[in-house]
Amino acid sequence: MLVLFETPAGFALFKVLDEGKLSKVEDLWKEFSTSESARKVVKLKAFTKFENTSEALSTATLLIDSKPSKGLRKFLRTHCEGETLGVADSKLGNAIKEKLQIECVHNNSVMELMRGVRSQLTELISGLGVQDLAPMSLGLSHSLSRYKLKFSPDKVDTMIIQAIGLLDDLDKELNTYAMRVREWYGWHFPELAKIVQDNILYAKAVKLMGNRVNAADLDFSEILPEEVETELKEAAVISMGTEVSELDLINIKELCDQVLALSEYRAQLYDYLKSRMNTIAPNLTALVGELVGARLIAHGGSLLNLAKQPGSTVQILGAEKALFRALKTKHATPKYGLIYHASLIGQAAPKLKGKISRSLAAKAALAIRYDALGDTQDNTMGLENRAKLEARLRNLEGRELGRSAGSTKGKPKIEFYDKDRKKGTGALITSAQTYNPAADAVLGRPTDKQEEESVPKKRKEIAEAGEEATETGNGEKKDKKKKKKKAEAEDNEIAKPEEEETQKKEKKKKKKTAEADQNEDQNAEQEGEGKKKKKRKHEEAEEEEAETRSKKKDKKKKK
Repeated sequence: MLVLFETPAGFALFKVLDEGKLSKVEDLWKEFSTSESARKVVKLKAFTKFENTSEALSTATLLIDSKPSKGLRKFLRTHCEGETLGVADSKLGNAIKEKLQIECVHNNSVMELMRGVRSQLTELISGLGVQDLAPMSLGLSHSLSRYKLKFSPDKVDTMIIQAIGLLDDLDKELNTYAMRVREWYGWHFPELAKIVQDNILYAKAVKLMGNRVNAADLDFSEILPEEVETELKEAAVISMGTEVSELDLINIKELCDQVLALSEYRAQLYDYLKSRMNTIAPNLTALVGELVGARLIAHGGSLLNLAKQPGSTVQILGAEKALFRALKTKHATPKYGLIYHASLIGQAAPKLKGKISRSLAAKAALAIRYDALGDTQDNTMGLENRAKLEARLRNLEGRELGRSAGSTKGKPKIEFYDKDRKKGTGALITSAQTYNPAADAVLGRPTDKQEEESVPKKRKEIAEAGEEATETGNGEKKDKKKKKKKAEAEDNEIAKPEEEETQKKEKKKKKKTAEADQNEDQNAEQEGEGKKKKKRKHEEAEEEEAETRSKKKDKKKKK
């Protein structure tokens, strides 16, 4: 029986001298307590060393996956004919049995034997000292861990995660420090807060000026524009702030130094983040920018984890709370998360932000996978996808403009006008007729006598028309009066039967009310009679009771 043992230097084959001792697994460790006793159990039969570290690494990675390398197969063919082989991995033994037809054994006795061989390895293999074996094993373990983790110093996205986290923290600290400077110096010069809006310029102005009295003699041209400088100097003269001691001004200036130092470090950190993003994820950076890309990587945990996510997840990454709230309350789910801050979505109109965010997330998912798993380091894919998205945005905006202009498909329909073609048909109308000047009616100019005769005729016609108008006016008045009389007569005739009907209804109502009153009186009389009868019966009963009582008293007295 042979035992296959792997070392950092190469593979070793040990011949088991006494197989009977393998039956006593519990006592096997005693045989390897010393090197002399170990040599009685096993003996080195063959050894093959690795030529370089790359071969050692490739062989080790194959062994982790339970696959024999080419060198190992060649080594076993030459030395294991007709022998059983003890191996430390059952899957590796199955692979050797399938490919080389060598019988392999994996049990507790073989594992205990390998443990003993490992303890006396330097004694069993001549020429392999402890001082040589330790650095070999350390180097192989480092290279193996790098390979398994796919370690590459250019692809370390943890630097991006830490940098974007620090950048956000710096922004918060800068805001708090700058507000503290404004509040603190505002007691001395409150007008300066409205004049200088930027926090960094405010800190520089406070550091340069100190006391507001010095503002008139100082030159702020390096910090502030001319208009702001003149306004500052005018406000410093008439300021309503309180006086501040020199010690307070020293502390305020130190705080301004902290603000300026933090702002400089933030700018330096942003440049570092920009360079790292262009190195690690150039296509994602081209699509969404450095800050948004870094926040996506930080939120996903790593670039590789982010590459496993679909486009729909990338779209709402960062809006998980809103998503689950919407699912719980059965409202509309959010359309975008961290990706909302990308420049492409900022350019889109409010109605188109959802469509553009969906398209951008799909392209960003492809860019992330290309950056994480691709071999090239260029951003051509990201730039092409960005150009496509910009063209889509322009197309969508054009459609909206077309709809507002009245066209449904975005572009207005411009058709060639043909006067000889009917609308909707291919047939031609008969050719247009030419203009006929003979059909015009031409009036001749009247002579002077005709004009003179026409004047009195016109006057007579006007007078006759006036008389007819007066006659017609009088006739119209008479007709109106007749019509009014007829209408009044008709109204009276219509009103008479209506009045008769109303009178009949009133009479019926009176009869009904009278009958109802009579019934009520009868009911009341009957009730009164019934009450009287009841009273009489009650009185008679009381009289009888009184008589019976008096009779009983008389009987008692007689007794």
